[in-house]
Amino acid sequence: MELVEGVGIGIAVVVGALLILFVRRALVTRSGGIIRLSVRTSTMLDGRGWAPGFGRFVGDELRWYRMFSFALRPRCTLSRKDLAVERRRLPEGQEQFSMPADWIILRCTSHHSPVEIAMARSTVTGFLSWLEAAPPGAASPNLTAQDWPAA
Repeated sequence: MELVEGVGIGIAVVVGALLILFVRRALVTRSGGIIRLSVRTSTMLDGRGWAPGFGRFVGDELRWYRMFSFALRPRCTLSRKDLAVERRRLPEGQEQFSMPADWIILRCTSHHSPVEIAMARSTVTGFLSWLEAAPPGAASPNLTAQDWPAA
């Protein structure tokens, strides 16, 4: 009987954790402005370190939330004022296995450090439009298009 109780408790914990993940995502995404987005969290191994998640546009910020996390706060916040796209490329090597085929990788610079983000080809246009659309009177960040592959 103890084995059955243990298995039942284990299943209840897994179901509870999944329920919490769904409720968290519903809370974060309820006001819209959401895109699927992966961020490279580690560059120790070539082509690895990508974490799936979703981004939410809030004013001049893009807030990135990990897909499988219980945190209600964003893991990373990118400010439009301090962000500039340095390079755009297609997934290479191991990256092709960790993201969908139609995704583009953008290497961006911010005042903290360089950051690589990956998103669908159709989302890149909207992201670049948001990045260039500075409020009236604010300086627009520099976007460089050198060495960009044909989209």
